[in-house]
Amino acid sequence: MSVYKPKKSPFYHYDFQLGGRRFCGSTESTTRKEAKEFEAAERERAKGLIKATKRAQTSLLIGDVVVRLWNDEAQYDADPDATWKNLERLVGYFGEAMPLTDIDHPAAKKLVAWRRGHRVSRRGKRTKEQEQALPLVSNGTVNRSTIAVLQRLFTFAKAERATFEHEPNWGELYLPEPVERVRELMDEEAASIDAAMRDDYEPFFALVRASGMRLKECVTLRWSEVNFGTKQIVRTGKGGRRVVFPITEAIREILWPLQGHHAEFVFTYVAIYGNRRMGIVRGQRYPITYSGTKAAWQTLRRRAKLSDFRFHDYRHDFGTKLLRDSGNLKLVQKALNHRDIKSTLRYAHVLDEDVADAVERLAKARSIRVDSPQKKVVQK
Repeated sequence: MSVYKPKKSPFYHYDFQLGGRRFCGSTESTTRKEAKEFEAAERERAKGLIKATKRAQTSLLIGDVVVRLWNDEAQYDADPDATWKNLERLVGYFGEAMPLTDIDHPAAKKLVAWRRGHRVSRRGKRTKEQEQALPLVSNGTVNRSTIAVLQRLFTFAKAERATFEHEPNWGELYLPEPVERVRELMDEEAASIDAAMRDDYEPFFALVRASGMRLKECVTLRWSEVNFGTKQIVRTGKGGRRVVFPITEAIREILWPLQGHHAEFVFTYVAIYGNRRMGIVRGQRYPITYSGTKAAWQTLRRRAKLSDFRFHDYRHDFGTKLLRDSGNLKLVQKALNHRDIKSTLRYAHVLDEDVADAVERLAKARSIRVDSPQKKVVQK
């Protein structure tokens, strides 16, 4: 019998086999009629799951899809740790035994609402009141860490020939994000940063400013990726793409003296304090880390008295100045390794002055033609 009531349970349970798989559990119903209706609905759900699984020839349980996605491609992302953290968050929310076929638009909307209630994570111990005082995560964080990740799972499963009759409407799930600002570093701000700079971190920040590379791309830069002969830095960038950075004379002057500081990593720091547990000796050089660099940046920004300049603004500064100098959006797109020209268009405002100058020149040229005396034709 597919519906029955265990002796020690107030609820009816269901138990049936379909497509070689067993489906069982509580109906959360106390009457046989309601239990039969629940069981019928579970049978229909099971049919959809088996149909989709047969097409994909693999399990569509979210835990299984995550493992396959990770093994096939996600582990090679530019930031695999962040990818895994986001995937774990989804599995923790839905449960690893949740089939993707059960995640419809309402379920995805609940996921968004749940994630929007999270607060920004910060290092260190805090009281409950201090935790509640932290700001909520931004819409962009919700989009990138939740919806985009879930959509990626669906896309991966569909590439395995799975079908979804009730796939979420992704366009309606993404939250609005403010247009990213473009912040340029002023000369006096640059001078303040230079004055407050730590000597051991100076080459790192010099490369960031001279190349427009992202923070993590610089922090993890290895000597194996630097080729002075071909004048190129070749590495894996955002989205797992092969990215090439030119080694200009300015960049060569930054990197060349760093040889010999560490066998593998380009950038190092000098330990100010020793740590016996971590094997760190005061005064010795060690590869910089992401968290250590972020902490050094916060200290540097405070000492330089910069209240409205983020680390990522170095990249904006590079793109803005390059576009102003070249006037070529495609060149800036290539230099910043933007996959889509739309990302580069945020810098287009720096060309407004050039447009105004061109319009002014055109107006003056027309004025000259209008005001100039007409040559008279003399009849002979």
